[in-house]
Amino acid sequence: MLKPTIADLRRDYTRDGLTESQAPNEPYTLFSTWFAQAVEIESTEANAMMLASVDAQGQPHLRTLLLKGFDERGFVFFTNYQSAKGEQLAAQPLAAMTFWWHDLERQVRIEGQIERVSSEESDVYFHSRPAGSRLGAWASPQSQVIAGREVLEDRLQALEVQYAEEQPPRPPHWGGYRLVPSLIEFWQGRSSRLHDRLRYRLESGQWVRERLAP
Repeated sequence: MLKPTIADLRRDYTRDGLTESQAPNEPYTLFSTWFAQAVEIESTEANAMMLASVDAQGQPHLRTLLLKGFDERGFVFFTNYQSAKGEQLAAQPLAAMTFWWHDLERQVRIEGQIERVSSEESDVYFHSRPAGSRLGAWASPQSQVIAGREVLEDRLQALEVQYAEEQPPRPPHWGGYRLVPSLIEFWQGRSSRLHDRLRYRLESGQWVRERLAP
């Protein structure tokens, strides 16, 4: 039996549809509903998303991160401010994120401006992390070239000794960003590639909902 080629790999999406009657006038309610369903149904991390940024030369960069909060102000994630992505977001404070929920046959695409969250928000989240993750934020010079893994392991060991009797503070180079959306698109897979696409775009402070051809 011949193995399928890459061109042969496809699936027909038949789980659900997305109509205007299911979509409120603003996008946050629908995102909250879809996210809750993804947390319940998805076999992988429902809050995993792809984050795209652009450097000062216009080169796009893409990586997977975890969403750590959302409300009507935007979508929050945390990272090292001195990492490659941190430098890119400082040079070009625009970004896009995409959620792909395989089991639900859904995608959400978000575009907008980037801003740092408050120090208080970053502190609260940092101190909610497991102890190893907090020390890891100090140990890793994220995105820098290192001689080998032993560099990280040695730094972590030293930090474990340093903070054996106290909690490590949040590093000043580590904290949160908020993507403030100007566009949110909801995609629901449908049969025969006639997918449902509803796009919300911000116009003069109001959300405009539009259906797009697939």
